[in-house]
Amino acid sequence: MTDHTSPDARDTGLAAQYEAYPYPERNPQDEHRRLLIGSPSHLREIDYWVFGAQRPRSTPLRALVAGCGTGDGAIMLATQMAREGRAGEVVCLDRSSHALSIARARAEARELGNIRFVEGSLTELETLALGHFDYIDCCGVLHHLPDPKAALDGLTSILAPGGGMGLMVYAPYGRTGVYMLQEALEQLAPCDEPPATRLDMAKRVMRHLPATAWLRQNGNFGDHLSGGDAGLYDLLLNPRDRAYTIGAFLDLLDGAGLETTCLMEPARYDPALFLPDPKVRARIAHLPLREQASLAESLSGNMATHVVYVTRKGRKPTPPDASSFEAVPVMREIPGVELAKQMRADHTLPFAFGTLVVPVPLPAQARGLLPLIDGSRTVGDLAAILATRGVPDTKFRTIWQETFHTLERLNRVLLLPPA
Repeated sequence: MTDHTSPDARDTGLAAQYEAYPYPERNPQDEHRRLLIGSPSHLREIDYWVFGAQRPRSTPLRALVAGCGTGDGAIMLATQMAREGRAGEVVCLDRSSHALSIARARAEARELGNIRFVEGSLTELETLALGHFDYIDCCGVLHHLPDPKAALDGLTSILAPGGGMGLMVYAPYGRTGVYMLQEALEQLAPCDEPPATRLDMAKRVMRHLPATAWLRQNGNFGDHLSGGDAGLYDLLLNPRDRAYTIGAFLDLLDGAGLETTCLMEPARYDPALFLPDPKVRARIAHLPLREQASLAESLSGNMATHVVYVTRKGRKPTPPDASSFEAVPVMREIPGVELAKQMRADHTLPFAFGTLVVPVPLPAQARGLLPLIDGSRTVGDLAAILATRGVPDTKFRTIWQETFHTLERLNRVLLLPPA
């Protein structure tokens, strides 16, 4: 087995790649016009999926972004914490000085005082002595490392009691076409050549890529193919790029003593959502959740990544009671009034799981209920308002439970933790 602390030839090539073409390609001047939002590491997701909406918002949050690259996740989380007046800090760790300089410039453009930067490798955590963290982000990193299990073990060792992580790895089926081209470019542009030479060869190949190449049929990579030199290099020339089926990823987590609190979005891993045939659904219902998730991945064919939130085994938080009239629902990002507008006349919400759009049924009353969710009103407040519209308490509870359960699984409506 390769010693994960010692760079091999591919690891040397990987370091050269991110120094030459920091990924993703970002311009700090763009921070004045938009904040990039995604998963993992959205603050409301961390509150809900990692801490079960039980950790008070007044408790400082110490977060590590392990392999921050040019800073998308770190900038998002630090900005959200600053906007909501949340105490704590975000530590950005990366071994690429070039990538860190871009992330730092983005933070300076936003005048973020709750973020700091450390140059170093996540495979050398002991020597870095960063302390312990309530939350750790490791997004798009594990699948490039010589020993992902050892890296996970290291991250788990600095996880504070009760803490959790947000992880993302590549998935194979949604990356169909990528690995074929990577194999071809291994021959035409070996990883021991300088990054600029390899990139030039990849561009030449892409200009004449046959119409029959599977990558041309795959709609998952618009951001990479239009993401400048860094995007193209990361997609086709990365010296080490492994992909995990959901089963293989869950095995990796299990071996590191971790368990999932959420596969993101949960409904994505439910094959019954896009298989309406009653006999098929009846058979699906008898399968364990892991097998259902594997089935969804195999059938949908478009999962290019897996995003999960995890805790140590046995430390998974108890799910909060969304039916409690004291609970405070909150839209994860899209305002309720906008989500309600997206509902069709048949009361379904067209929801995009990447390139797959599925009509998700909701109660008819959800159209009037969603605009009331503002992060301040309790479930009891919502019930009182609907009572004035002729919806009795018992009917409201049924409507609310169905609405919340459906939209929670789509990661659209969550619950706020106590102040």
